[in-house]
Amino acid sequence: MNLIEQVYCRVYQFAFKVAIPVLPYRNPEILNAVDRIPQVLKKKEICSVLLVTDQSIRSLGLTQHLEEILKENGFALAVYDGVEANPTVKQVEEARKLYLENDCQALIGFGGGSSIDCAKAVGVLIARPEKNLEQLGGILKVHKKTPLLFAIPTTAGTGSETTVASVIVDPETEHKYAIMDFPLIPDYAVLDPETTRTLPKSITAGTGMDALTHAVEAYIGNSTTKQTRRESLRAVRIIFHNLEKAYEDGNNLKARRNMLRAAYLAGCAFTVSYVGYVHAVAHALGGKYNLPHGQTCATMLPYVLEAYGAKIYPQLKALSIAAGLCEMETDEALAARTFIKAVKDLNRKLGIPEKVKELKQEDIPALAKTAAKEGNPVYPVPVLMDAKALKRFFYDVMA
Repeated sequence: MNLIEQVYCRVYQFAFKVAIPVLPYRNPEILNAVDRIPQVLKKKEICSVLLVTDQSIRSLGLTQHLEEILKENGFALAVYDGVEANPTVKQVEEARKLYLENDCQALIGFGGGSSIDCAKAVGVLIARPEKNLEQLGGILKVHKKTPLLFAIPTTAGTGSETTVASVIVDPETEHKYAIMDFPLIPDYAVLDPETTRTLPKSITAGTGMDALTHAVEAYIGNSTTKQTRRESLRAVRIIFHNLEKAYEDGNNLKARRNMLRAAYLAGCAFTVSYVGYVHAVAHALGGKYNLPHGQTCATMLPYVLEAYGAKIYPQLKALSIAAGLCEMETDEALAARTFIKAVKDLNRKLGIPEKVKELKQEDIPALAKTAAKEGNPVYPVPVLMDAKALKRFFYDVMA
């Protein structure tokens, strides 16, 4: 990356860092079980609710208890279960129509990031009925307060229950609308381990490593705050002590609850301090080959950390101490290498591949450009890289 590009990126990132204290960031209030929702609704004098989820989650019976307790407590409940892996404009419109037809006053997003993103987008259209999603795509275009939103994650990793963003796809134009504004932050995050009990091992692994990547990238970047550093360290400590347990025994509700807490903390951290090139490269790979996001983040994480080199040794030592891998007196370089090795070892234990077998060499130049476009100038990474430099990571993981 040439000097002019470097200066532009750093000035852009510095401006956002300076603005952090005055921007209306907030952390969702935590509820530890879905049983707490009726109490909150009564306090808010809300009578009718729209539940946004997907058919597979509902068919597995994961929403049954919530639906029952809402009806038992006298709440009118409408359910939209048409969300797909990448929520579309049509699905958001269908859910909004159901919200209006039933005179709903609040939203519940129940599922992975897709269901929560769809619920957020419904709230945006309720708040701004004169606009469409295309017009609201981008940064800080919502402005108005959205309906009360409960986010109930069924995976411990995406962080959607904490973020300012909703990503919606328009299949006709093949365009993704990333809507980013502070009203999209859910009011409540419901961290109930019962909702994650039936997760397949591969999803437990991938989403858990996604949460670890959020925490690590938020911590090593240049836009950290005292709070996000604390949240990142806590998340890393919890993940290293609980992810393998949750992976090995899905019924270990203590480990499941701890992982939900770690994902929440990591989500709060990266919402303010952003992520980095691990996510940029992982998004490029996932978009091209339809790969699980958490898995590609996990595969890429140690390679990117190694590439940053001595620049992040102090941060990696702090993360290594938090994870219980070394002591304060451990040499900085040794502590950094220990942390990277521990990430590789954890990947192996969780069955996450070291290479991406789908990756084709002829696709690498375009993939690197995609990653660079996402990462620069937004992500406050410790070491700046352009598309030419980012190619190395794709070669690193090519089978």
